[in-house]
Amino acid sequence: MSNALNRAARRVVREYTGGASDAPPVVGYAVTLGTYATIVGGLAALARRRGARLPDRVPVTDVALGAVATHKISRLLAKDSVTSPLRAPFTRYQQPIGESELGEQVRGEGVRHSVGELISCPFCLAVWVATGLSAGLVFAPRLTRLVAATFAGVAGSDFLQLGYDIAKRHAEQG
Repeated sequence: MSNALNRAARRVVREYTGGASDAPPVVGYAVTLGTYATIVGGLAALARRRGARLPDRVPVTDVALGAVATHKISRLLAKDSVTSPLRAPFTRYQQPIGESELGEQVRGEGVRHSVGELISCPFCLAVWVATGLSAGLVFAPRLTRLVAATFAGVAGSDFLQLGYDIAKRHAEQG
């Protein structure tokens, strides 16, 4: 059964990629998606086992707070220079790309490459971060709101710092 499944998977990948040398790491993506699904399934099972109830509705304030916190946490993990050691096994440094942000090239093949893409892309990471914050609202809502508020505050500070720099440059030119 396993051999037949492996052959079928290889055939699907071959048909999808057409043998292109720059084809995406489909198997690595499948492993990454499987990991995400396993985590979400495990969280759902844990919630059920603990008798945690899902909210009937999510307040718009939690959605807004979660959106800002997800943005900041994803960006921090994917681009911040201080978090580069987390990405180093999967990426190669290229150059600074902004205020305390780094441009990095994904390296490796298969799962290593797909993990590199995931952890160096704030858009890709956002799904995982938002899932974590949503799970936090089920298991520990007060702590999750505090953590989200902290990162939302950092995001607000970032925008103010950048706005200050723009205003300062404009005044100096002006």
